[in-house]
Amino acid sequence: MDLFAFSRQEQIHRSAPLAARMRPRTLDEFAGQEQIIGHGRLLRRAIEADRLFTSILFWGPPGVGKTTLAAIIANTTEAHFETLSAVLAGIGDLRKLVDAAQQRRSMYGQRTLLMVDEIHRWNKAQQDGLLPVVEDGTITLIGATTENPYFSIISPLLSRSRIFRFEPLTIEEIEDLLSLAVADEKRGYGRRQILLDADARRHLADFADGDARSALNALELAVESTPVGDDDEVTHITIEVAEESIQRRALQYDRSGDEHYNTASAFIKSIRGSDPDAALYYMAKMVLAGEDPRFIFRRMLISASEDIGLASPMAISVVMACAQAYEWVGMPEGQYHLAEAALYLATAPKSNTTGAYWQVRKHIETEGYRPPPTHIRDQNTLLNEERARGPAYKYPHDYKSGWVDQRYLPDGVSGGWYQPKRNGYEQRIAEFIKKLRERRGESS
Repeated sequence: MDLFAFSRQEQIHRSAPLAARMRPRTLDEFAGQEQIIGHGRLLRRAIEADRLFTSILFWGPPGVGKTTLAAIIANTTEAHFETLSAVLAGIGDLRKLVDAAQQRRSMYGQRTLLMVDEIHRWNKAQQDGLLPVVEDGTITLIGATTENPYFSIISPLLSRSRIFRFEPLTIEEIEDLLSLAVADEKRGYGRRQILLDADARRHLADFADGDARSALNALELAVESTPVGDDDEVTHITIEVAEESIQRRALQYDRSGDEHYNTASAFIKSIRGSDPDAALYYMAKMVLAGEDPRFIFRRMLISASEDIGLASPMAISVVMACAQAYEWVGMPEGQYHLAEAALYLATAPKSNTTGAYWQVRKHIETEGYRPPPTHIRDQNTLLNEERARGPAYKYPHDYKSGWVDQRYLPDGVSGGWYQPKRNGYEQRIAEFIKKLRERRGESS
C-alpha cells in the first residue's frame, strides 16, 4: 500500500464513529461475555488455535459484541473470511459466494468462514441455501442474530451449529470501555483533554442498558457538543451533560423479538402472582419501548378470563371498559387506563377454573363425542319411539328455586371438570354447586 492510500485509510478511520473506532481488535481487548470467551473456554481455544470448524450462531441483544467477535475471528484465522448482511444480501449473493468458496477449496484447499449478520432476516429458502455447503464443510457459518434462533433459524441449520448466547454488558464493563475511549490516543480521545466525571460515566453506562455501542455514541455526542474551557482547554463532561446526551434509556426491546415475549410473559406472570408493582414495572417498559397498547390490553383480556375468571367476574368488564376508554382518550393519558386495568387484575382474587374447558376438549378428542340424552335434544328431531323410550324433559323453572335433578351429560360421561375455587365470587359458586349436589343426593 502506498503512502497516499495509507493516509487515506487513516483519515477514513479517524472520521468513523467512536463506537466503530473503539471496536476491540483482539480477544484480550474484548469486554464481557466471559462465559463464552473467557480464558480456557471452548470457543476461545478454538479461535486462538484457528480450529473453528463447526458452524456457530451468536445470539444476543444489540451492542454486546457479536459482530466484533466475528471481526476478531476474521483477523486471526488463516481461512478466507467473508461477510454478508441478511438485510441487504439475497440468494444470488449467497450463490456467488458459495461458488467462490468451492473454487478456493478445490484449488487451494482453503476453508471459508462466512459471517451472516442478522441471519434471522433470511427466509427459509435462503437459509436452506446454506445447508449443503455447511454440511460438506465448504463453508463454516458464523451467524449473528438478535432473535431467538430456536424460532428464527430452520431446524436443519440449528442441528449443524453451536449456539452461543451473549448477555448484556454490566455497568462496570461499560464504564471501563468509556474510560478506555477517553484515554486511548489512537482511537479515542486521548489526544484531547477530556474530563469525564465519575457520576457522568456511571450515568452513561447505566442508561445504555447493556449496550456498549449506545454508551459510546452518547459519550461521543457529549464530547463533540461540549465546548472546551476558555482557560484550560478541557472538555468537561458533567452529569448534566451526560443526562442531556442520553436522555432516554436504551431499552432492549423488539416488538417481534425475545424481549417482547420475555417482557409480556413477565407482565402476565406478575398479574397472575398478584404483584401490582411488578405488573406496572413490566407494563411501563413495554410502553416506553413503543409497544402497541392494544397488544397490552389484549394480553390483559386473556388474563381476565384465564387467571381471574369467576373469582372476579367483573375483571373482564373492567379491562374492556379501560380498553374502550383508551380508544377514546389515546396517549399519553390513556396510560391511566392501562394502569387501572393492570392494577385491577393484579389485585383481584385469582382462579384458573376456566381451564376446565381445555380438559373437556381433551376428553372429546381422546374419548370421542357422545350425543346428549334424549330428553334434552330438540324434540322436533326425535322419532315417536325415541320420545316414549326416554324420560321426559323437566323444565327447571317449574320447580322451586329453578332447579330440578336430571341428567345433562351424555351416558357414560362422568364430568367433574369444573371445580370452583374458594376465592372471591367463585366461593359463592362453590357453595351453590355444593348445595345442588346435596339436593341431587337427597333426590336419588
